[in-house]
Amino acid sequence: MVNTKAIAGLLALSVMLAACSAGSEGETDDTSAQLEATSPAAPAGPLAATDMSTVDGTTLASFTGNAANGKLVFAQCRTCHVTDAGVNKIGPSLNNIIGSTAGKVPGYNYSAANAGAGFVWTKEKLFQFLEKPQRVIPQTKMIYGGLPDAQKRADLIAYLETPN
Repeated sequence: MVNTKAIAGLLALSVMLAACSAGSEGETDDTSAQLEATSPAAPAGPLAATDMSTVDGTTLASFTGNAANGKLVFAQCRTCHVTDAGVNKIGPSLNNIIGSTAGKVPGYNYSAANAGAGFVWTKEKLFQFLEKPQRVIPQTKMIYGGLPDAQKRADLIAYLETPN
């Protein structure tokens, strides 16, 4: 019978030895630069309320949202959210989200990060947030990874403006 822990230990040792001997003769060993490049960055704070930058560099103004398509995109949000006023599920109601203050839907228990975000949900801020929520409000309890497709984000926002 093969001892799994012994094999795992040997594999780990092999990886460490390979890393130590990766450089060839004549190369300088810039260990600190390697560590900086591979070390995870410290968690960033929330983006400024006026910062509307997106990871992909797009802006909402570059797109025309289609509410009918946005309704289809919203299907993936329905597990946690509804657009009905006063109805909170796993996530807060998104009724009249545009123009409201982040973290302030009555009756919903927000994370401290979201409750303290202090910005107003403009269409542009929502466009940025939907791309990568953890980037805009680090420590939010919303586990959704984001919607990388900018057109789908614009469509979703068009739907949230006038859900039916």
